[in-house]
Amino acid sequence: MAQTLRPNTAGSLFATDGKGHPMQDALLGVTLVLGVVAFVTAMFHNLHLLSSWAGLVGIATGTWGHVISETTRERFGLILGLGASAVGFFLGMAHGGLFGGLW
Repeated sequence: MAQTLRPNTAGSLFATDGKGHPMQDALLGVTLVLGVVAFVTAMFHNLHLLSSWAGLVGIATGTWGHVISETTRERFGLILGLGASAVGFFLGMAHGGLFGGLW
């Protein structure tokens, strides 16, 4: 049998094309970390500066990562990070905003 065994990734949600995407993976990681930071710090009223800025930067990196993403795995993680960043950003804005309390 001279057949090559290949993994069946055609039906998987996290299917990849078998190539490396270092820039997209870096944007995915940054977006997820900023999303978690924004979401968690949004639960504390006095951390509104951190949650609003982390959310804003997470939205920007997630949007750019989504534009250049090439696989479903990347898009799935970016959407999770974008959602968490957006929630953190909006709650941070509701608690005082980007510059609230500095002046």
